Amino acid sequence: MHEVAMIRGDGIGPEISEAAVSVIEAAGAKIRWHETPVGEAAVDRYGAALPVESLRRIQQLGAVLKAPLVAGRCTGGVTVEDGGQTRRHPSINNALRRELSLFVNVRPVRGWNGISGGYAGMDAVIMREITEDVYAGIERAVGADAAEAVKRITGHASRRIARFSCEYALRHGRRKVTAIHKANVLHLTDGLFLKSVRDVVAGYPGLEFEEQAIDAACYLMVKSPAHFDVMVLPNQYGDIISDLAAGLAGSLGLAPGANVGEECAMFEAAHGAAPDIAGRGIANPIALI
Repeated sequence: MHEVAMIRGDGIGPEISEAAVSVIEAAGAKIRWHETPVGEAAVDRYGAALPVESLRRIQQLGAVLKAPLVAGRCTGGVTVEDGGQTRRHPSINNALRRELSLFVNVRPVRGWNGISGGYAGMDAVIMREITEDVYAGIERAVGADAAEAVKRITGHASRRIARFSCEYALRHGRRKVTAIHKANVLHLTDGLFLKSVRDVVAGYPGLEFEEQAIDAACYLMVKSPAHFDVMVLPNQYGDIISDLAAGLAGSLGLAPGANVGEECAMFEAAHGAAPDIAGRGIANPIALI
């Protein structure tokens, strides 16, 4: 029996969660679900979107199925109150990843016959580093009419996701790892990411290594998605290109994702909470399933 936390989410989250649980249980999976409030349900119960009680339960169980949560824009982010300490994160999803020590977002992107048109044969895995880059949320205002953000890249995080990607590729019979970057402009940050991935892949002689600039990678993804196998990207580029790939497959509603750490994993639908269609019975639950 697998003990798994369940975040039913906001908007369409509760209804697609119900559908996903029904399918999983009908398939015979032995899972005991543990209701774990996060988001609007947690505000109603605990007065906080991400209560430490929910975090502790997920950490104890080691796995969580998460339906979409509403992520507000220009709200100042989400805080976690823990034993007198306050930690602030840019968004609810970012907060979950950081608090659970997750470091890679795994986004398999596969075409569907009858849905994806010319992209039905697409079969790639996007590995997005999720601990740093500009999504670390290190920002400041500069006077009244300017603001700036810090783009932080470390060799440690870059090598870690590269090793994970190589091990994944070997386990799943993949042949090539591509590092996506913009090192022709961001020489120090993206340059460090590129060098780190290249060095790690060199230790796996059974894998081919390739590098692509992010703009060229977007072009190739649209023109010839079969070019890619396992793609390794810093945080922001990974966020953008994974949604692009989902659109080619047919919809964000078809895109699953996993966030993986050393001791915990969070599985999710990659799309948003879509509160405008909540309760109408038209949301597609396939990504969460």
